Amino acid sequence: MIKYFHNCTLVTPGQLIPQGALIVEAGRIAALGSQEAVVCPAGAQGIDGGGGYLVPGFIDLQFNGGFGIDFSRSPEAIWQVGAQLPQFGVTYFLPTLISCEPDMVQKAQEVIQQGAPQDYLGALALGLHLEGPFLNPAKRGAHPEAFLRSPDVRAVELWSPQTGIRLVTLAPELNGALEVVRRLVKYGVVVGSGHSIASYAEAMQGVEAGIRYGTHLFNAMPPLDHRQPGLVSALLTDRRTVVGIIADGIHVDPAVVKLIWEVTGGERLNLVTDAMAGLGMPPGTYQMGENEVFVDESSARLSDGRLAGSRLALDQALRNLKNFTGCSLPEAIQTITSTPAKLLGLAGEYGQLAVGQVANLVNLTGDLGVSATYIGGEIAFHS
Repeated sequence: MIKYFHNCTLVTPGQLIPQGALIVEAGRIAALGSQEAVVCPAGAQGIDGGGGYLVPGFIDLQFNGGFGIDFSRSPEAIWQVGAQLPQFGVTYFLPTLISCEPDMVQKAQEVIQQGAPQDYLGALALGLHLEGPFLNPAKRGAHPEAFLRSPDVRAVELWSPQTGIRLVTLAPELNGALEVVRRLVKYGVVVGSGHSIASYAEAMQGVEAGIRYGTHLFNAMPPLDHRQPGLVSALLTDRRTVVGIIADGIHVDPAVVKLIWEVTGGERLNLVTDAMAGLGMPPGTYQMGENEVFVDESSARLSDGRLAGSRLALDQALRNLKNFTGCSLPEAIQTITSTPAKLLGLAGEYGQLAVGQVANLVNLTGDLGVSATYIGGEIAFHS
């Protein structure tokens, strides 16, 4: 059935369309504009936006699990968790595995390749984000040291979007890392830098080899130094890269989030959650890989106090970014829609309100709460 969304402000690239309307046909956007210009087709189902905002579905590139489930231990539950993500406005995500046994990675690949269950209506997994195992032990964070390994092109021969892998995070300074970067880029995988102590020169060698992403900028890497600029400076200043940040106000101070924003803007900044099993759960003890993680009302930490993922939801990250930076709503929306879609090479399909795009939509209230989420024009969540 044709759907006619109305009584909402459309958030399109670079502008707002008050009193807008949007038509969905066969799961894609068929028309959009002002209600005066875009009228309701005969027989269409009218959907009232309640005077809120209509935006593209959110994309989370770093999501370790939630609702008590950790993907590094239970990849078979990817779709179970994904079915609950529309409540946060998420319609696409990359299930993220921290450094773990190779057979667990293979199991996760099989889950992605098999696809979603029949009649599934939840956030779709676009492929895996493998955070590791080619990480620097000096900045391993919550990654078990036993599963870290040296970069080896033989280990990535079956890593590609076709086999379920979209993004790989590694430390570019490790011996053999640049060869792995080149091989992964050849296979169509996006490569990110993270859990690294790379110097500026080493980081730039990684970018020249094909690295295009910075994984949770400032976390698990040396701080910005005015005499030893390092990885942070390379990622911030090279316009070929997109940087991910966890905008919970804990992983990165709000003042630094604003600084990052001033350097990158929406086209190069990507909000991620790095959420773990404690998302959507009460405070308590949860697993992240081999680690026991202690979750309180605001953070997730190992017994020694080190951060281990977060319990941040992507809609809250959006609200935080606006509060921290004062950016406009179209600019903020870009960081979780068109920017990650473009990074993954999927800008023609996802990430914008534009004719021909998949009709993954989020209806936001005036204070940017999620009131409804639609996947292919079908309602997946309603508050």
